[in-house]
Amino acid sequence: MLLHTFKNMFIKSSVKAAILIVSVSMIALQGKAQGFLKADGKKIVDEKGKNVLLRGMGLGGWMLQEGYMLHVNKDSRQFRIRERLEELMGPAETKEFYDTWLANNTRKADIDSMHRWGFNSVRLPMHYNLYTLPIEKEPVAGQNTWIDKGFQMTDALLAWCKANHMYLILDLHATPGGQGNDLNISDRNTDNPSLWDSEANKQKMIALWRKLADRYKNEPNIAGYDIINEPNWGFDDPEHDKNGLKEKTNAPLRKLMIDITAAIRQVDKKHIIIIEGNGWGNNYNGILPPWDKNMVLSFHKYWNFNDQQSIEHIIKTRDQYNVPAWIGETGENSNTWLTEEIALLEKNNIGWALWPLKKMGNNNPIEIPSNLNYDDVTNYLNTGNHKPKESNVYSGTLELAIHAKIENAIIHHDVIDAIFRQPYTTATKPFKANKVTNGTIINAVDYDLGRNGYAYFDTDTADYHVSTGKYGKGNDGRVYRNDGVDISKDSTAYNSYYVDHIETGEWLQYTLQVKTAGIYAVNLKVASATDDAKLSLIVNGADQAKEVPAPYTGSPKTWKTITVKNIHLKAGSNKIRVYANTGGYNLHSLQFWIAKK
Repeated sequence: MLLHTFKNMFIKSSVKAAILIVSVSMIALQGKAQGFLKADGKKIVDEKGKNVLLRGMGLGGWMLQEGYMLHVNKDSRQFRIRERLEELMGPAETKEFYDTWLANNTRKADIDSMHRWGFNSVRLPMHYNLYTLPIEKEPVAGQNTWIDKGFQMTDALLAWCKANHMYLILDLHATPGGQGNDLNISDRNTDNPSLWDSEANKQKMIALWRKLADRYKNEPNIAGYDIINEPNWGFDDPEHDKNGLKEKTNAPLRKLMIDITAAIRQVDKKHIIIIEGNGWGNNYNGILPPWDKNMVLSFHKYWNFNDQQSIEHIIKTRDQYNVPAWIGETGENSNTWLTEEIALLEKNNIGWALWPLKKMGNNNPIEIPSNLNYDDVTNYLNTGNHKPKESNVYSGTLELAIHAKIENAIIHHDVIDAIFRQPYTTATKPFKANKVTNGTIINAVDYDLGRNGYAYFDTDTADYHVSTGKYGKGNDGRVYRNDGVDISKDSTAYNSYYVDHIETGEWLQYTLQVKTAGIYAVNLKVASATDDAKLSLIVNGADQAKEVPAPYTGSPKTWKTITVKNIHLKAGSNKIRVYANTGGYNLHSLQFWIAKK
């Protein structure tokens, strides 16, 4: 998968941009829930036969916590995290944390927000143990004990989706026994038989899907059943191909999915069946042709290029079998990557579900903030050092669960803008109002919203390591914003950030609303560990200050203010760029003073 250049996919003129925006708006309207969806050749359509482009998010971390979402990187399967928390603070306190987490992580307010931002669908990653007991705990072997909790949570989510005219995709993310050797994604306990090693686990999974289908068979807001998430199992060569990337036949996977489909069709003839290949969803060797007339193929796409070649296998498979394709999981990358990918997918009429809506991290729409006590918990879980007090574990985890509420979390509007606006325009928008009067300070991290090369320019904008073999960083600091610009937190001030690792040729643009036209002096707060850093100020397209030295300050965190004079600003909107002629400095803020009206 080679990237020639993504710019050929970008809009070449404002006329084309306007046409695309109108087209996407029409697709989005068609995506508004209008009865049962179905596969129609290579398209997903509603009951009126209109094309539906699913634009959604997966609710990863709600029913199933993958350790990295909680900053737990060692022994990080959900059941082990729970056991370890019980050891630290007791079973009752741990249960309180998990109950609070399930109550707060996803609520109607989250789905309302998704609808307002532009999403038309939700993918629910389900953990089977919220719906039924593990086979090891069944009172009678071979029977199924049903648990109300999972069904009630699904009912509530469906009601919130219906209220917003959105579709819901049910995704069995953690199967009985676990469907792969990537243990975290299915919360697999290797002390017990896997899904593939146990007929009882397979039968429980089949029974669960039949029960779900029977419960929701008359619900048109259910888009479809994603029957097994990311199977990753080496059937033919488990020693050398444990995740099934090279699997040629995938016979057990095909058989199980056919059996599940048959069970669903006993009670539900209407809903789409969504299937995934082996090797985390992309290895369809031996699985096709389809065995049901109402089927969609789900592929997953992470950390590769966003050129046409990167989805050629998807297009080829869709065309060969005349069946719709959907990207059921993707994301966890920079804004640049998201913008590139969504433009590519929608150009090819492929719907998508990003991953995830919410976690501890900045590359998704909602970030759950940490706290000092919880940081101590994760430090201990990851290193075994400095065991925290029981009371601190309790307060830290409970505070985390409280911060999972959307009103207590951090909304990353830059990510949302990258998803819904930036794929179709090169226009920039102010990140903040930036109203300039005498003495106004503009934080350096509040540069404009927009694509790389238009709102800012950075030399490292995304992670393409699947294609390149080399990890990209994007925002190396992983805080505040999700562009290529490197941002760090200022530890000396509350809620303060600065731009760092500025390299030669990089720049930042700020849209200013100036109250009074005149000649201004601009104070730049900079830090530099080099003595040859230089910057220029470009105002409304004209160089107004060239190669101003950013002096050596002793360290990249020792700040000094430099003053650039004779900057002409007009009343109203102005665009000012800070350009690095020679990099090696950090930028904290810009302050504007009127020298002459």
